[in-house]
Amino acid sequence: MMYYSRWKTIGIWAIVLLGLLFAAPNLFSSSFLDKLPNWLPKKQMTLGLDLQGGSHILLKIDTNDLIKERLDSARDEIRTGLRDAKIGYTGLSGSGKYVQVRIRDDSQVEAAKTALKSLTAPVASSLLGGGAISELELTEPEPGLLRYTVTDAGITYRLSSAVSQSIEVIGRRVNELGTTEPIVQRQGADRILVQVPGLQDPQRLKDILGQTAKLTFQMVDQSMPVQDAINGRPPAGDTIMYSNDNPPVPYLIENRVIVSGENLVDAQSTFDQRTNEPVVSFRFDSKGAARFGQATQQNVGRPFAIILDNHVISAPRINEPILGGSGQISGNFTAQSANDLAVLLRSGALPATLTVIEERTVGPGLGQDSIRAGKMSALIGSILVVVFMVAAYGRLGWIANLALVANLGLIVATLSLVGATLTLPGIAGIVLTVGMAVDSNVLIYERIREERREGRSVVQSIDLGFQRALATILDSNITTLIAAVVLFFLGSGPVRGFAVTLAIGIITTVFTAFTLTRWLTSAWLRYMRPKEIPKGYVRLVPEITHIRFMQVRLQVFVLSLCLCVASVGLLFTHGLNFGIDFTGGTLMEVRAKTGNADPGDIRSRLSGVGIPEIQVQTFGTESDALIRIGVTSADEGGNALVEKAQQSLNSNYDIRRTELVGPTVSSELAWAAIIGVLAAMGGILIYVWIRFEWQFAIGAIVATTNDIILTLGFLSVTGLQFDLTTVAAILTIVGYSLNDTVVIYDRVRENLRKFKRMPLGQLLDLSDNEMLARTTMTSITTFLALLALFLLGGEVIRSFVASMLFGVFIGTFSSIFIAAPILILFHLRDTPKQVEGASAQQLPAK
Repeated sequence: MMYYSRWKTIGIWAIVLLGLLFAAPNLFSSSFLDKLPNWLPKKQMTLGLDLQGGSHILLKIDTNDLIKERLDSARDEIRTGLRDAKIGYTGLSGSGKYVQVRIRDDSQVEAAKTALKSLTAPVASSLLGGGAISELELTEPEPGLLRYTVTDAGITYRLSSAVSQSIEVIGRRVNELGTTEPIVQRQGADRILVQVPGLQDPQRLKDILGQTAKLTFQMVDQSMPVQDAINGRPPAGDTIMYSNDNPPVPYLIENRVIVSGENLVDAQSTFDQRTNEPVVSFRFDSKGAARFGQATQQNVGRPFAIILDNHVISAPRINEPILGGSGQISGNFTAQSANDLAVLLRSGALPATLTVIEERTVGPGLGQDSIRAGKMSALIGSILVVVFMVAAYGRLGWIANLALVANLGLIVATLSLVGATLTLPGIAGIVLTVGMAVDSNVLIYERIREERREGRSVVQSIDLGFQRALATILDSNITTLIAAVVLFFLGSGPVRGFAVTLAIGIITTVFTAFTLTRWLTSAWLRYMRPKEIPKGYVRLVPEITHIRFMQVRLQVFVLSLCLCVASVGLLFTHGLNFGIDFTGGTLMEVRAKTGNADPGDIRSRLSGVGIPEIQVQTFGTESDALIRIGVTSADEGGNALVEKAQQSLNSNYDIRRTELVGPTVSSELAWAAIIGVLAAMGGILIYVWIRFEWQFAIGAIVATTNDIILTLGFLSVTGLQFDLTTVAAILTIVGYSLNDTVVIYDRVRENLRKFKRMPLGQLLDLSDNEMLARTTMTSITTFLALLALFLLGGEVIRSFVASMLFGVFIGTFSSIFIAAPILILFHLRDTPKQVEGASAQQLPAK
């Protein structure tokens, strides 16, 4: 029905206007929004790191460090427990995951077990209360030998506790840097994700996160010269430690800890009143003050060491007892390093060592460039689509364009309200949505024209056009939505941003197509009372075509098979240009401060500081260059190499982007990509099988597999980089190709019911010809939107968009020439041979 009640009209326009109202804040600056009344919407989209700059760091807790720490503490507990119980022992040692001790007197073994019972005491209840978790398990390999082994459940418990404690400590450290809206969250069992938008100094963040910050105050042993201890053997209970000076100064340190950082209640960076040098003032709690005061009273005239992470910061001499519970740390600090140390001490120590296994840093300059490129490509793409729709459908095209504007407003409003992060691939998702959003209108308008050619009135044609296009639009969009959902759950970072934008775009597109577009068309009918459906100004495909697609199906199958075989051959011989997401390593984008970037100069600078496996190439403009550094076994994460590279280039180049991926993460990302593609295809297969028949599902998968293989061959031939965003492109191609295929299959299903005795080949030709105008129009609008993004979106996502451009073409091709003919191969309809001869007859005229 084309009639809308007053309340339905109010509801539709209320949603649209609210969407535009909540999207509007993104058009203005924050300073302007602050001046507006508080009752007006002010929430803007959150920009991703690739748009506003900042750092993304993935940290991993060293499980071996936790095990070692637990065994060390267990060793101390065993020594203390047996000594207090006056039980003789020998052979106290540890290895791997256990620590063991031999009881000298067999009669005291049970007493020793009782004295050490606390080691195996439960530390927590297991999941759902099904038993208790003990960190250590006692075994007796031979009489009198007690072995305490760290349990798997104990490791899991300690790891979980360490991650939770680390998140709290990291959160305090990051907040102390004065950044806005940092993200610190658990990722997996042993990892912590840290994202700090807008950070100007990513190296400072890494330095602060990379320090465990275990502070201790210990006495310096002067019973023998430290050099003698280095040359020979340090006394029992002593350790040789070095300062951070250049060259490092050795100290002989007593292992006994006077006071630890756990007793600190405050630490601030200040200046020494005598020397005016930056120092760190600290204050102990009452327990720490008492212990520190007692130690300084007993050791006047002796030096004591202030130790941070096993490095001596300073070793002042105790001239007089320090009884006030406060003091200061000096040690050749700068104002910033003193402040950073104060931040570390205030935040507390990390429970274990954290290793950077993935890092992605974008400078603010590159972020602004990406925003400008994204806005321009979205604007140009939208203009191209708007002009094309008006040219193709006249006044109905203007209605579609109004719905498109509302659709974009609803997407932006939804992203703003849910707090989703807009990334550069997210902008690509919006641009893609612009192209795909008109697909629903194209389906509706082509169906309206079809109904009109059947002889129905204008009103009937429009009403039936909307009704009969509904199932097709839902089927085609749900397949793309399945791909978007898989991307969201199996993707990471910018890929998830693309998936969110694409999914929201699909939902808003279906809404605007069947509410706003229909209402606008109804209003146009009511007020203009047209006598005919607007024809537009251009017609790319004749209204009625009689192309014999099925006659060339075998030739097309052979051609497609040859191209697939060639693509597979290229993958094995030439391979893909894998990005660091899959190979591991470091990627740096730099821009020359003056003049053009010189790859030879960059290469020589990096080689000069000992960096191996360097690849340098021009990137985008002549002043930009892309540097790729491979992973070395000596430095799995590559952090030291990145620091060397930055120091060697800083004088002449601005570091615009840094991406570092360790081999562990890269292998995980590769598996996630494979699983993502398989999961998307599996989900779509099940949906098509349920909605149609098994032959349709097999046909859809064969056509989609053809698209994936040919796209991989295209990437191999062109040498475009294959990374996570390219996987997102392939999954989108899967969704887009299935979108096309399902639209044709929907018409095949309709014609199967309509022409029960028509030979299958003739019926498939008829279905392809009926949907040819829609397929062509949709492909062109999507291609125009992506073309603007390819030309104006910048180098960062060029391979991503190029893959999708190729996918649009190949997806359209396979939907017509692969997906439909497959139904003949699988005998969708058994037809007598004499009837099959009718396939040579002319297609029924419309």
